[in-house]
Amino acid sequence: MTLPSATYRVQFRNGMTFDRACGLVPYLKSLGISHLYASPVFTATTGSTHGYDVTNANEIDPELGGRAGFDRLTEALSEAGMGLILDIVPNHMAASLENAWWRSVLEFGKHSPFAGHFDIDWSERLTLPQLGKSFDESVAAGELTITVDEAHGNLAIGYYDALFPLSMESYAALSTELDDPVLAGMAELAGSIGGDDLHRGLRDMIFEAGDLTSLSRKLAELSKDHAFMTRLHGIQHWQLQRWQEASEHLSYRRFFEVTGLVGLRVEDIRVFEESHRLVLDLVRQGQVQGLRIDHIDGLAEPKAYLDRLREAVGADTYIVVEKILGPGEELPADWPIQGTTGYEFIAALSALFVEGNGLQKLDEAYRQLAGGNGDFEPGRRTAKRLMVERNFAGEAARLAHIAGGLLPELSTREITEAIRELLIAFPVYRTYGADGRLDGRDADLLKRTELAAAGYLDHAQPLQSIAAILEGKVDKEAAREFRLRFQQLSGPVMAKAMEDTLFYRYNRLLAANEVGGEPDHVPGGIEAFHQLMQNRARSQPSGLSATSTHDTKRGEDARARLYTVSEGADVFANAVEHWRRLNEGHRIELPDGSAPEPNLEWMLYQALAGAWPEDFDRRHADALRERFIAYAEKAIREAKLRTDWTRPNNDYEEAVRAYAAALVSPDNDAFTEDFARVLQPFIEAGYVNSLSQTLIKLTAPGIPDIYQGAEGFDFSFVDPDNRRPPDFETLAGWLAEGGPLARLQAAALKQRVIQIGLGLRLDHGRLFTEGEYLPLAVSGIRSGHVVAFARLHHNDFAITVVPRLMFGWLDPGVLFAGPEFWEDTAISVPSPLHGLKADLLTGKMVEPGTKIALATLLGDQPAALIVPAWR
Repeated sequence: MTLPSATYRVQFRNGMTFDRACGLVPYLKSLGISHLYASPVFTATTGSTHGYDVTNANEIDPELGGRAGFDRLTEALSEAGMGLILDIVPNHMAASLENAWWRSVLEFGKHSPFAGHFDIDWSERLTLPQLGKSFDESVAAGELTITVDEAHGNLAIGYYDALFPLSMESYAALSTELDDPVLAGMAELAGSIGGDDLHRGLRDMIFEAGDLTSLSRKLAELSKDHAFMTRLHGIQHWQLQRWQEASEHLSYRRFFEVTGLVGLRVEDIRVFEESHRLVLDLVRQGQVQGLRIDHIDGLAEPKAYLDRLREAVGADTYIVVEKILGPGEELPADWPIQGTTGYEFIAALSALFVEGNGLQKLDEAYRQLAGGNGDFEPGRRTAKRLMVERNFAGEAARLAHIAGGLLPELSTREITEAIRELLIAFPVYRTYGADGRLDGRDADLLKRTELAAAGYLDHAQPLQSIAAILEGKVDKEAAREFRLRFQQLSGPVMAKAMEDTLFYRYNRLLAANEVGGEPDHVPGGIEAFHQLMQNRARSQPSGLSATSTHDTKRGEDARARLYTVSEGADVFANAVEHWRRLNEGHRIELPDGSAPEPNLEWMLYQALAGAWPEDFDRRHADALRERFIAYAEKAIREAKLRTDWTRPNNDYEEAVRAYAAALVSPDNDAFTEDFARVLQPFIEAGYVNSLSQTLIKLTAPGIPDIYQGAEGFDFSFVDPDNRRPPDFETLAGWLAEGGPLARLQAAALKQRVIQIGLGLRLDHGRLFTEGEYLPLAVSGIRSGHVVAFARLHHNDFAITVVPRLMFGWLDPGVLFAGPEFWEDTAISVPSPLHGLKADLLTGKMVEPGTKIALATLLGDQPAALIVPAWR
């Protein structure tokens, strides 16, 4: 296998097409990228901004340029000596009428050839959570009408723009009700043939009738007959319901809470083959060299899927999975992949750059404002309970129903409570295994979870019985189904409770509230980081090392800046109190309290600090204000405290939007000027953190992944803000302009560091794919302010030296502290590294010896990448 030396993530759609990506190839090549890493490119719903709502897995999306455009892109990459990694979505497809497979299921129900493709409970009619009102209310309001779907050649019930195809039985019912020769012919045809032949026949019949107006008028009039509409609805393979009912009652597995994404049954060999036909062809034809698997934990049997995929694509295809690893958790060793997409790498950097003592000070200040939201662990339990009892109530009820058949001696209440507590107590996304006993690691995990859950239950027996099913001690098909569905649910409960609820409630330090992070953990510092990297070199040396993705909560440089809040905790906490007073006129009192409340104000100031432009003036105000308001609205809805996506509190939301707007108003000079003044040292130290984490990513175990535009500075908020198209012209201009590093602006400096680091990886690939990770000891007064490690492969090596915790220590106007700061601090180097060396970033020579003095090395530059001088 030819491993990537570096990947570059491009978000297709939103103006990014294959032809535009072709134009980026020379720039990416000059940056040092070996593989373009593409978001999903298969046909998705009209207007999709992300591509994960696939409607046709076997077609390249025409909106992006279709197959011809894709071929042009892969040819351009090949000519540049670059490869392509595709993001694929095996867990789900769009539950959309644009999806021919899904449409067939709606029309023919269990008799559709695609009924088994989707994870549907056919013990009832397929639920469609589409209505804003109940079915009866929608009929009474005239929102549901029987109509002709001319495009597809069938009759349908129309709801605004959606046309839900009628079942074959419907034509006879309509023909009986209406005296119309066209309907009579349709009914006869529907009773005799099916599939595409039926649609062609119906379409011909409709258009040959000549006068659709008369038929449409009769159908529209019949739609006013409430009793008939109820009967007609009752003979469909589907049932319309209010969209708000989906959390409690849904007959198909969805992606997290998204009812518009229906689960695929890729564990079925036929479904696997039919949903992977095109991507496997692209791999076999040599157009695709790697695959990124979206939401691997959503699959019923991840290992079986990966084994089948690996067999299909061969040993030379690079594969990584989107998998969130909890603290101390590692990938299953028997998965035939290269690693994850790298969220655990972000968590490791967080623990390195957050200052522990300052975090404690920040905690004390935050608790005074946060009220009940200041306690993380109770907050986690509350958020997970909310998910189990409300957002995923239907999925939990289905588990209870299955378990009830296996455990008739237990009451529904006992079973429900035991399942709830296990889901709440689960410390990672899931266990694995469909058949037989869990392996030792997962069995230990389940036992710890059971012990944690037991403290919240009055009786042990129900919990023990459910745990026995999960462990594999019950050998029945229903037990297998329970086990798989529990494993598919525990991950979404964790993700939605943590990432999309608690991370917007517990706001002590937003930089730590990142996917895969544990915001309450005490940062481990340098030694813990070295241990994590040594483990990474052993467990997944070829996994991706990410710092930003399309799903991170904020851009990598916003996070790097906010790490410094832990260093300047007193400064920030005092400033928040001052800013709250300056802006108290923008708060309003509502019946349920002030808006925004203190906890939210703390969060808003921190979020704004992460995105604040250093050169802020009135030119920036409008664009920043629009982005910030959108972020604030999303944040309060995700928090689910005083408003929610499903139950919006309009008065509260308007008050928060107005407050957020006021913070970035040209008329609020007293605040914006003070905010900029206080923020300046955080900004400068944040730049240093950005460069440090970038150089670490380039040289630590793993393959560096650059998110689009993040080779410059990325101060974005959460999606959709972080999916905005980058200014590639400016980025390419910086790279072409060149010049000494000392004269580059900070963002261009980051880009140049990336270019230098990736160039080293391209020229010395085995050093980074096979080389040892060697922590280097640091002595002296500032030893806690520097991270140093070497990559060593035979006689080849590279030494990375970066500063940390530099808030308040930088010389004015530059991104380094002078020699007097470092004093006697020095790096000890073992014998393989003693010879004459050179810093690739500046060309500075490093004399032979057993130590490297930091006063000499970092006294006039922000970081160093040292290699043997003989190169």
